[in-house]
Amino acid sequence: LSDGKYHKQIRIEENATGFSYEKLFLEYLTEIVSEVWVEDPYIRSLLNDVKLLQLYNFLRFCEMLVKAPCKVKTIHLLTSYDEGGGRTQQLSGLEEIQQSLRNYGVTLNIAFSSSIHDREIRFNNGWMIKIGRGLDYFKKPQGRFSIGYCDFDLRPCHETTVDVFHTKHTKKM
Repeated sequence: LSDGKYHKQIRIEENATGFSYEKLFLEYLTEIVSEVWVEDPYIRSLLNDVKLLQLYNFLRFCEMLVKAPCKVKTIHLLTSYDEGGGRTQQLSGLEEIQQSLRNYGVTLNIAFSSSIHDREIRFNNGWMIKIGRGLDYFKKPQGRFSIGYCDFDLRPCHETTVDVFHTKHTKKM
């Protein structure tokens, strides 16, 4: 693995379950992971529920990092601004996540790019995960009280591909 040539591909089929963030990421979150980079242009919160789910997906991902066996100290988020009326809600949501992470000793650095397109997650132990749909590969729950609303292992997924790489040197943002 240390030669930097590792590549694994996971196909998530339409409506498949069992692909929570823990299932996808935990094996790569070794004890030495202290820094995480998330590049996803769509961590937004337009006033409709669908976009709001993307902020919740990022929050879920952060919760998984806080609970993981490693001691994450810094999360770097690179995303794009919400177009139109959602920007205020996007910023207040991200600031709330930032404040909440501080209570766990984790710093969230937020940056915005208008040209970002690709989605990837990198850990400072050399692992990089690219998901075609970014963190937003879960389908909207049937209702607020339906199975899968809280437990992402039970939430049906959209079809997507997950590519896992190991590189000796991950690029810095």
